[in-house]
Amino acid sequence: MPPLPMLDKPDISVVIPAKDESESLPELCAWIERVMQENGFSYEVIIIDDGSRDTSWEVINDLSAGNTCVKGIRFNRNYGKSAALDVGFKAAKGRVVITMDADLQDSPDEIPELYNLITRQRYDLISGWKKKRHDPLSKTIPSKFFNYVTSLMSGIRLHDFNCGLKAYNYKVVKAIDVYGEMHRYIPVIAKWQGFTKIGEKEVQHRARKYGVTKFGWERFIFGFLDLLSITFVSKFRKRPMHFFGSLGIFSFVFGMGMAVWLIIKKIIAINKGLPYRNVTDHPLFFLGLVAIIVGAQLFLAGFLGEMMTTIGSKRNEDYLISDKVGL
Repeated sequence: MPPLPMLDKPDISVVIPAKDESESLPELCAWIERVMQENGFSYEVIIIDDGSRDTSWEVINDLSAGNTCVKGIRFNRNYGKSAALDVGFKAAKGRVVITMDADLQDSPDEIPELYNLITRQRYDLISGWKKKRHDPLSKTIPSKFFNYVTSLMSGIRLHDFNCGLKAYNYKVVKAIDVYGEMHRYIPVIAKWQGFTKIGEKEVQHRARKYGVTKFGWERFIFGFLDLLSITFVSKFRKRPMHFFGSLGIFSFVFGMGMAVWLIIKKIIAINKGLPYRNVTDHPLFFLGLVAIIVGAQLFLAGFLGEMMTTIGSKRNEDYLISDKVGL
């Protein structure tokens, strides 16, 4: 059966970041094609080659030549999953955008139900939940911890923020920027932009068939730092003075209070004829001085932050794309 004809706005865009996945891509694309044809969906598959060193790009070209629904974008070097998703989101045209990993651990058979949750139940975002995982305890235990902390800090009740299988309303992917390593917290970024109807669906987690995992222990360290970053940005991006100014006031008042207390203590000792130390000889004086200086610097940081928000800033770098196919 020939592929369904592409429309200006297909039903589904499938965005797939890939790095060194030449073995799995043909099987994954054939599986996606079968699911789309069985359900009568018009679709496009956008594969972002994130600096692969194997023959992934050649495989993508062959797949695109055999199926015009398959498209590819090739980075000049490895930028990371967030960069791949960001570029894929910008290129996607489908009414529903679905992301999945290229390693065959995400099942395309989940696509129809994900599509229905977005189009019929009007969810903004559906995140997959791999309740039963085929990962070692060294990955599952830290993952559960970070998911719990993220849920607690963001107020979004999801079990698996890092699952690569997600579905989005078209408006969501066009409204968010994914930078750094923030792909783990896309639901948090979406909520920050006002897309609050976020749900999850239990999905199948399949054992890896080809290759090896591209992520190590460092992702949990970076994940925690990213969580702190996105929490701060989501609350204070438009009002940095509220954060830095509050800390600055506390530090300045603390330092001034300490200095005034030392001066009053000296004056009282002089009036009573008691022995006393010069204010500048007291260790607490230097602590208070440091607190005053830090308070002033925090105020300055707040003012600079306010100025930067009025000017605006570009968070994403310009990713160097060396080639495209089908786009």
